[in-house]
Amino acid sequence: MDILKADIHQPLEYISGGLFHSDEPWIHSKRVINSYELIVGIDQTLYIQQDETQYKVNPGDVLLLLPNHLHQGYKISPGNLSFYWFHFHCLGRSELISKNDLVRDMTLAWNQPISQRNNTNVYVPVFSTPISIERIQIQCQQLLHIAKSAYYTNQAVHFQLTSLLIELTEQMSSLMKTQQHKTEADIKLEKMKEWIRINSSKTITVTMLAEKFNYNKDYLSRFFKRKTGINIVEYIHLMKISKAKELLSSTSLPIKVITNHVGIEDEKYFMRLFKKYENMTPTEFRNAYYRTHMNNK
Repeated sequence: MDILKADIHQPLEYISGGLFHSDEPWIHSKRVINSYELIVGIDQTLYIQQDETQYKVNPGDVLLLLPNHLHQGYKISPGNLSFYWFHFHCLGRSELISKNDLVRDMTLAWNQPISQRNNTNVYVPVFSTPISIERIQIQCQQLLHIAKSAYYTNQAVHFQLTSLLIELTEQMSSLMKTQQHKTEADIKLEKMKEWIRINSSKTITVTMLAEKFNYNKDYLSRFFKRKTGINIVEYIHLMKISKAKELLSSTSLPIKVITNHVGIEDEKYFMRLFKKYENMTPTEFRNAYYRTHMNNK
């Protein structure tokens, strides 16, 4: 696994970006560019290769294309394909490192006191599936909003891009750290959390989870709270709100439709939940980041 290690004493330089969508089947053009390109899958599958390596970018996957390499589609993607794309330059030192180098650097970072973690590099895998893709997608939408806004300084978009890559780095770091100390119960818990995330559009109950993962209902509630610090119902709510935020920031679907998309039947109950966790209404959240750049690359 190759990882981009880039110095961020200066923020990364944002060049351009957008939200790509094609109603019709589509294939990526053949090209060589002189910048990095970050692609975040939203819907359907993008089939693209870098030199001789082929990638399938599914919803929730992140691909980093490297400058001065040949990029081209190798298979036609189905209709309704969509993904975020961002071109950028690294103004400081950058290089591709191996997984062993990454583990070495991350171990040094983890061993620092929290107050002294002034690390000045981001680490972005060429291909990855972040553990909290909703947070990545929301940052993508915020980046597009800033890029299309008349901020008093263009530095805003460069810092937001850098923040997005810091978030990708942090999610990879957290996953690596967790995997080093996983017990069988921890692995089962991660599978359960992932199942909740994937099925956040459906009605989910503690009884349903207990039966699916072969737990006693009361034990599962205590175990989940002890391991995560929050109760399981709250976690389910958080996943639903996270999915709702993604839909609010990337679509124009009515609130009622989004309510149904996250497996909640009562729109008023959904709005109360959203206000509880986000301190604003769904409409206020949507209005905060309404600018986007939608095109066909």
